[in-house]
Amino acid sequence: MKLQQTFVVARPEDDVWAFFHDIPAVTACLPGAEYLGDKGEGIYAGKMSMKVGPFQASFDGEANVDYDDAARTVTMQGKGVDKKGASRGKMSMVCNLTNAEGGTGVAIDADVQLSGAIAQFGRTGIIHEIANVLIADFVRNVEARLPAGGEAAPGDGVEADGNKGQGAVPPPAPRPVGGLKLLMLSLLGLVRGLFGRKG
Repeated sequence: MKLQQTFVVARPEDDVWAFFHDIPAVTACLPGAEYLGDKGEGIYAGKMSMKVGPFQASFDGEANVDYDDAARTVTMQGKGVDKKGASRGKMSMVCNLTNAEGGTGVAIDADVQLSGAIAQFGRTGIIHEIANVLIADFVRNVEARLPAGGEAAPGDGVEADGNKGQGAVPPPAPRPVGGLKLLMLSLLGLVRGLFGRKG
């Protein structure tokens, strides 16, 4: 399943690119995501929780992240397993940053493979709508963490005393992606798609 997203973060490109190097801070901006640690050599452990109607899943996994500073491109290969629901997911993603009017343009090109109970949402198109909701929330969270002046806000993964692992302000506890808002937006997206095809 292919997912393509483009959006603009209302902050300078240099600031957004530097922020994207801070994996814990980026994770804290993504609803439902939890950073679990650096495993070394560009591999990071994490968890992603989601809820759509009666369906709930919590994926434990890891991602290999690679940065191309010259091209301002992030490449990621990730995988996760929901042990309770026996669902699995794999994703390969390329994220590119460019200068844009009003801030920084971000283009995401991802390939997602799902198996188990969650695969039904891929077939119905709900995953695309969930991605739209996640991106909108992610952009708002990033802009809130990056003041207009460009300096990192407290708790963005930058330690207060300059030493890694000491003095950091812990991010807020992650909450699962879900709730009535997400479900309604997903259903509205499907309805729009149906009417669009008929027209």
